[in-house]
Amino acid sequence: MKVAILGFGTVGKGVYKIIKKANGQTQNLSVSHILIRKNKEPILPEMTSEIDKILNDRETEVVVEAIGGIEPAHEYILSALKHGKNVITANKAVIAIYLKEFTEAAEKNNVKFYFEASVGGGIPWIQGLEKALRIDNVNSISGIFNGTSNFILDQMSRNGESFVDVLKKAQKLGYAEADPSADIDGYDVANKLCISADIAYNIDIQNHQSLPIFGIRNITCADVKYFQRRGLAVKLIGRTHQSGDKFDYVVEPTLFLDRTLEANTPDNYNLISLNGDTIGQLDFFGQGAGMYPTANAVIQDILDIAERKIHLKRNFDKKMHYCPELTKGNYLVRSNKKIDSIFKDYQLSQEGAYVEVKKIPVGEMHHLMKEVLKSDAAAFMVSLPSQGEVA
Repeated sequence: MKVAILGFGTVGKGVYKIIKKANGQTQNLSVSHILIRKNKEPILPEMTSEIDKILNDRETEVVVEAIGGIEPAHEYILSALKHGKNVITANKAVIAIYLKEFTEAAEKNNVKFYFEASVGGGIPWIQGLEKALRIDNVNSISGIFNGTSNFILDQMSRNGESFVDVLKKAQKLGYAEADPSADIDGYDVANKLCISADIAYNIDIQNHQSLPIFGIRNITCADVKYFQRRGLAVKLIGRTHQSGDKFDYVVEPTLFLDRTLEANTPDNYNLISLNGDTIGQLDFFGQGAGMYPTANAVIQDILDIAERKIHLKRNFDKKMHYCPELTKGNYLVRSNKKIDSIFKDYQLSQEGAYVEVKKIPVGEMHHLMKEVLKSDAAAFMVSLPSQGEVA
């Protein structure tokens, strides 16, 4: 089977190297084309700057989109599907917006659109979720979806380093981009949670980045040390529930007792969980990013196409309503401004340098936190463990 790779960054190089190694089932794969930018010098015989050369090559059966971003990735994926090519991508940003459109285009052109590597890197999360859905309703999903933010929080906890210092270390190691906003502000988690919820609930979430998202940009060493003294670890979590025709969705820093799996997920690892009617809780752990873990998941999708393995079919047309009041929580808020008036409708208590806000709907908490940030741009909030769990 001949494979074209669009882009030759971290993921594209990983896919190329695994195919070239020709181990096991990959011996039947070959790279026919590698798309590069028009101003780049080709260094491999497979390289081309002409997308039409790839689209019109009848012998190329699979296109791996590894460009990233929204455009031209969106355009190229649709064009490849319309030209009768199977498409595989790890690009969570474009999938979170266009999953329904890509799925419909693949169906119309009798090809496959697979995206295992888009969530959880090398973890077989998408296929694990799909298998659970063959039997169960999945009523909740929660987890550490982003390796960069987890590395930062883990290093701050272990070594007492500042957020800024650990971020620089993450950038040097290649875990964080030069512009780390998507990772530290929670938008990468939001994309992955959106894809997971779309599959789990068979819905098409619109404008998901306008839903409750709060990142870790404002966390300090003092915050981490205070949580540690209480036997708690902080993680950036994506979480969604469904009940009837309603669902919620949130990305936020969350505290866990230090004996939990989440608290002990180290470095750039991910831990994603689902809860099903009969299977109960299932946890998926592994490297959520990196050249080879992500490329490995891409290759698994290629092999599924070669072996004609069918993934769970979803049409993403179930009608559900986003409900910001579906769940309530307790939160700690750190601010150098008086915030009592903002949270006047809720029970408050002082916890050292923090105000605890009790039994507040998650959506309302995020709405009011935006008000706090208007007067204190360095304010921070974190969700407490379920009632009765705080040490």
